[in-house]
Amino acid sequence: MGPTAMIALLWLGFAITHMALSSVTFRPRLVGVLGDRGFQGVYSLIALAFFVPLVWVYFDHKHAGPLLWAIPVGGTLRWAIHIGMGLSFVLLIAGVMNASPASMTATDTDASAQPSGVHFITRHAVFMATAVFGLLHLIPNGFATDVAFFSGFPIFALVGSIHQDRRKIETEPERYKAFHESTPLLPFTGRQTLRGLKELSKLAVGIGVGVTVLVRYFHSSWFS
Repeated sequence: MGPTAMIALLWLGFAITHMALSSVTFRPRLVGVLGDRGFQGVYSLIALAFFVPLVWVYFDHKHAGPLLWAIPVGGTLRWAIHIGMGLSFVLLIAGVMNASPASMTATDTDASAQPSGVHFITRHAVFMATAVFGLLHLIPNGFATDVAFFSGFPIFALVGSIHQDRRKIETEPERYKAFHESTPLLPFTGRQTLRGLKELSKLAVGIGVGVTVLVRYFHSSWFS
């Protein structure tokens, strides 16, 4: 099996196990046997069992296979990618600091919480941060293994977000419905995006920008 197919299969396994274990069919049964913390531990281990080999295979076969596209990256486009990565890190940090009621680990109290800050930009900030990361890295990386690896991030983010929404609506309709209706799935598509930007944690923005600068500075030595 070639590396491109292996990367695609590992993404598929990661996605299937990730969503199946958290589904309304399997999660309650597993929580009943393992408890909340036990379930989260097993869930995380299974996710790592797919994601670690996924990253390993890709880094062993970067820029391999047919070249599907070659987009020159310089000047304006390079700066646009840097700014986009800054946005990705800000969304990630803000999403961790202001956890969404849509997340798998949200409690019943979280599900009825009022949206604030980053939730008005997207209710799935962590997922959408990974989607932006993947999309931006697709621009300069057009070989088959690159496309298989980086396209998995936005695809999984979108499918995973929709899966979480459906599960929450089914299991917690009264608590989650209001939050779902007042927040957008895709970033910057909601009616209160400006409010979300104004309410973003300054600490999250500062950390996100700092991480962006740090990663950009060491990118060649860490990832080349």
